[in-house]
Amino acid sequence: MTTQLRNIAIIAHVDHGKTTMVDQLFRLSGMFRDNERVEERAMDSNELERERGITILAKCTSVEWKDTRINIVDTPGHADFGGEVERILSMVDGVLLLVDASEGAMPQTKFVTMKALALGLKPIIVVNKVDKPEGRPYEVQDEVFELFTALDASDDQLDFQTAFASAKNGWAGLTPDDTENKMDALFDMIVEHVPAPKGDKNAPFSMLATTLASDPYLGRILTGRITSGIVKPNMNVKALNREGELIETGRITKLLAYRGLERVAIDGAEAGDIVAIAGLPKATVADTICDVVVEQALDAQPVDPPTLAMTFSINDSPFAGQEGKKVTSRMIRQRLLDETETNVAIKVSETAGADAFEVAGRGELQLGVLIEQMRREGFELSISRPRVLLRDNPETGELEEPFEEVQIDVDDEFSGIVVEAMSLRKGKMTEMRPSGGGKVRLTFLAPARGLIGYHGEFLTETRGTGIMARIYDSYQPHVGKIPGRRNGVLISNAGGKSNAYGLFGLEGRGQLFIGNAVQVYEGMIIGEHSRDNDLEVNPLKAKQLTNIRASGTDESIRLTPPRRISLEQAIAYIADDELVEATPTMLRLRKRDLDPNERKRKSRAAEKANT
Repeated sequence: MTTQLRNIAIIAHVDHGKTTMVDQLFRLSGMFRDNERVEERAMDSNELERERGITILAKCTSVEWKDTRINIVDTPGHADFGGEVERILSMVDGVLLLVDASEGAMPQTKFVTMKALALGLKPIIVVNKVDKPEGRPYEVQDEVFELFTALDASDDQLDFQTAFASAKNGWAGLTPDDTENKMDALFDMIVEHVPAPKGDKNAPFSMLATTLASDPYLGRILTGRITSGIVKPNMNVKALNREGELIETGRITKLLAYRGLERVAIDGAEAGDIVAIAGLPKATVADTICDVVVEQALDAQPVDPPTLAMTFSINDSPFAGQEGKKVTSRMIRQRLLDETETNVAIKVSETAGADAFEVAGRGELQLGVLIEQMRREGFELSISRPRVLLRDNPETGELEEPFEEVQIDVDDEFSGIVVEAMSLRKGKMTEMRPSGGGKVRLTFLAPARGLIGYHGEFLTETRGTGIMARIYDSYQPHVGKIPGRRNGVLISNAGGKSNAYGLFGLEGRGQLFIGNAVQVYEGMIIGEHSRDNDLEVNPLKAKQLTNIRASGTDESIRLTPPRRISLEQAIAYIADDELVEATPTMLRLRKRDLDPNERKRKSRAAEKANT
């Protein structure tokens, strides 16, 4: 019989092994049979999560160890999904902080650790991947101690417990060589050092909603930890916002708890447990769900504001409606509003045009994931270049823009070119130190505006060996103009199917984005010009046929493979007068105005306005 309860969150930098660790906790606590076939990274249930190898949505689960039930929350590691991390920490009593035994403490580690320490949580450090050849577990343990010191951790928090683990191989011990006892040492550490949840079960029921989900049968489902009292199905409750104002009253139609990978109905729960409730159609994240006699709202952590926005509009290209089924502005609007129901980091607002909507979020990856999800659901969209959200300082009136802390690990030979590239983007270096193995760690404070589209260029400059991590820092004074894309584009001047002869003649003009026999339209971008101006070209040009045959002139044409661009790369690549056409089957780049005469007219008007 389970008598004790522990609530923990697993936090770490992206790709340090959080979800794999949860898989092993499942397996070794008896959740899975030894012969049971279970998908790898079971907690990453979202299709995009499996493809990209990252966690996008925070998920709750629980395992049982001896006489203790451990509620575990697997949280996202990427900064763009940091809104999930902040809220999750408010409903747990301890955290497992996973750190890679080779990479050590990264910016995202700093971000989530700072949030956890501020809430008074005492982390248990898990140095993961200690079996890697380049692992340095004890050095990394010292780095974490230095990080805690820099973040003003208390003496109690500095006296943390450390486990050394290989989540992939399913063991954790008190030393890097302790591989015998599977996860027993980690389970015992959690039970012993994570405090039991506090709460008066005799007081009226109250709970802070920390995550929001939607179910086609149950409606909105709010998950959180019960702060006080006892909750049961069919109980009358009300919802209060952060200011204590009444949002709605209602009845709990379903009470759910997390058992392993499943969410199951239960008959009751008391203070300290993590549950999900259905029955309130208006309440959202950061609202207090409570007994009707409660008047005071619970303290809620504010979520950092979105810093990046882009415009989602209908696809108005000549190929509109040929590849997707959901193409109207009404459908797009409803889908975006549905997203805001479950994702509080996304903000949607109307624009002057009836066919376009401004969508604001934390970063390119977060918005890129939303676009990819919509593509897979059958939507066709036109996406604008991202722009940062500026603001006026409320005290000085000075224009400000969001800045990010950027941490880069590169080989020594590439450090110079990275420093030069970051300085062009108005980034200021705050730290430079060797990180071992012929590598150097560079830390910058840079405007988010200058970092849009830099990641692809960074990988090219470092030949794929560099690691870059970014995290929102603060709003600071606007730094002025930042150089953008240096090359122009090749624009198709006709519509039809491209052919090898026409493309072969364009290879000297720049790098192509399309291959042979691809349908194109006038105004579509088919490549990058080798110079800084846009150039209209004809990819449909055919060879003139004659009745004269010449030796060697009719050999088959061999084209250079085209450059393939991912969704995030496309979004970051385009200029202000360009769009990404995203459909279920294709990604195309195009000019906002397909008519060349209209483009020239607007270009002349812009030049006249700037003189």
